[in-house]
Amino acid sequence: MKPSKGIEFKIRHLIVPLDGSRLAEAALPITRQLAQKLGVPVTLVHLIERHPPERIHGEHHLSNPQEAERYLSELGRRIFPADPHVAQHVHAAEIADVPRAIAEHATEFGSDLIIMCAHGQIGLRALLFGTIAQQVAASSAVPVLLIRPGEAGAAPILSERPMLVLLDSTGVDGQSLALAAALAKVSGGSLYLVVVVPTLRTLSGVGAASGLLLPATTTKMLQLAHSDAAEYLSRQIALLQADGLQVSGEVLRGEPSDVIVKTARHITPNLIVLGIHNEEGLAAFFSKCAVSKVASSTPLPLLLVRGASAQ
Repeated sequence: MKPSKGIEFKIRHLIVPLDGSRLAEAALPITRQLAQKLGVPVTLVHLIERHPPERIHGEHHLSNPQEAERYLSELGRRIFPADPHVAQHVHAAEIADVPRAIAEHATEFGSDLIIMCAHGQIGLRALLFGTIAQQVAASSAVPVLLIRPGEAGAAPILSERPMLVLLDSTGVDGQSLALAAALAKVSGGSLYLVVVVPTLRTLSGVGAASGLLLPATTTKMLQLAHSDAAEYLSRQIALLQADGLQVSGEVLRGEPSDVIVKTARHITPNLIVLGIHNEEGLAAFFSKCAVSKVASSTPLPLLLVRGASAQ
């Protein structure tokens, strides 16, 4: 395993898609915190859909450009009262593909992070499978931060708790670590890195077949993989520590989604960072239910990051 190249991630602009519901607005507290600490502008966006539903999440759905402009302006004054760098944008031309339009707007505005709210556990699974978040992540090279509203409707705020980062020793790690490091510097928190090596039982695909036919050989290969992973992890930790960050981590065995959920319960991070690859890889990643398992088993925010090769 080769160490990921150090990539400095600078957050210069945040974009928040809003549909007019209070649930969607739960993404705004963490947006305000990041904007204030980073000193970066924010754009609140509403897209006029073609054939929109009358209500969304039990509330009136904004379908008129003038109404949407008033809503965003009032929201900007209320949530960001002292920040002159908050802009509003209403895309008045009706669109049919909302996720792709969000991705295109993020690119057009030069955004470095899309912040969206997932509407509860069931909503988050639906969001990841077939609608907004999965399609935005599949359409855009801009990372997506999914926020889950709390019991009182408020989004969790970045704190000094660690960020849990799942590594897979690919080029995506460089992007994931760079963004996680940038956020850790803002929040004053630490990073906890995890590399997962499968066991004989948790192998899938060709590996599972090899395990059945050649268990002794496969076990030896997994032992070597564990050793490589430990060396790789040590290099990543050293690189980040040299940059002044507080970093720790471990190599664990098992199925990645199960491991990451168990680890999250143990270290109580403020968010989980997951790297994704390209459109084909992303589709496979989601179809294997890795993100679904994580999403349905923890209320923590998820940060989905695509690698440079996927852009």
